[in-house]
Amino acid sequence: MIRTDLLALFLAASSVPALAQHHHAPAGSPYAGFERRAVKALSDQQVADLKAGRGMGYALPAELNGYPGPSHVLELGEKLGLTEAQRRRMQNYFDAMKAETIPIGERLIAQEAELERQFSGRTVTAATLTVATAEIGATQAALRAAHLKYHVATVEILTTEQVRRYGELRGYFGVQ
Repeated sequence: MIRTDLLALFLAASSVPALAQHHHAPAGSPYAGFERRAVKALSDQQVADLKAGRGMGYALPAELNGYPGPSHVLELGEKLGLTEAQRRRMQNYFDAMKAETIPIGERLIAQEAELERQFSGRTVTAATLTVATAEIGATQAALRAAHLKYHVATVEILTTEQVRRYGELRGYFGVQ
């Protein structure tokens, strides 16, 4: 009887680690569904943002360090107490930024689509890959620089109090 009890205790104890393990169904690729994208490397939202000249986080070093961008300053203009002159200059910056960034964004979409065609057509080589990715990198850098420069220009026409208030309204704490 003791042996039976010991055997039962041993079997029960030895099964605990197995019960503690998580049993999940095999996980799919985090890229599942991406194969249906028009441009595999870009989501539909990214394509829309690039075509509209939106920032897509390219200007975060400026935005999160007290260099507001013209788009959000215009949105918050009343709460920031923008003067009419500031509002006009901000609108000019915003329009210039869009005029500059939309063509760059469209170029980036075209470059990503070309890289996609090389892979889907199985024509990619080490040389074409190097050229394509270098061009994409240069375009991304140009897009980022374009967005960042308008943040630098924007902060130059705002008062210190407006910059502080902007950070507060955007929910940033510790921004100077």
